[in-house]
Amino acid sequence: MKILVTVKRVIDYNVQVRVKGDETGVETDNVKMSMNPPDENAVEEALRIKESGKANEVVIVSIGEEKAQETIRTALAMGADRGIHVKVSNEIEPLAVVKILEKIVEKENPELILMGKQAIDDDSNQTGQMLSAKLNWPQGTFASKIEIESNIVTITREIDEGLETIKMPLPVVATCDLRLNEPRYASLPNIMKAKKKKIDIFSSDELGIDIEPRLKQIKVIEPPKRSKGVMVSDVAELVQKLKNEAKVI
Repeated sequence: MKILVTVKRVIDYNVQVRVKGDETGVETDNVKMSMNPPDENAVEEALRIKESGKANEVVIVSIGEEKAQETIRTALAMGADRGIHVKVSNEIEPLAVVKILEKIVEKENPELILMGKQAIDDDSNQTGQMLSAKLNWPQGTFASKIEIESNIVTITREIDEGLETIKMPLPVVATCDLRLNEPRYASLPNIMKAKKKKIDIFSSDELGIDIEPRLKQIKVIEPPKRSKGVMVSDVAELVQKLKNEAKVI
């Protein structure tokens, strides 16, 4: 079985995001970037499935600018076999990502696609679901546990009422939750080996995909700063402030 794993290069989750002065987006120059955290869980799960003998190849796919190859190399250092980089110059919408991935799936013929549940930069949470619909494959979203027996995938996922377990036949698209596993760190020898692993490079034009955005982003602004809290001496003063100043009671 071949597993295809998608990864995205995003601003590191430890970095305080800053809006550009012209309000056209967020600042990315000289900002630490890293792999999208839920994508790390997807890579880890693919490697565990391979190590259990249920898969023979893990292929990493990333869509983005030239530096997206650094993210692919990180996944290769974790233990993935090879990478695919689709070069685009600007941020693209989930639908365009899905169209590109559909072409990659046609080339690679994987039986399982693992993705992060969402990207921490735009929080769209759309790509996995739309890819499943485009491919007409079963989907399991927000997976906190994945089991494979023969050609049946069992996925445990969190829902409002608790935990839901679903079973579906391969091929499957699954999006991974942070609770799924604890991603491994790449060892120094594996980081060195990753430099020699193959990355195939394509452009969106080569794949014949229209990536023009359907939405126009007008501006990006920071949320208003919260006013400083005040200490109250007793419950009566609290109630008075809630009633007369906050107007909530």
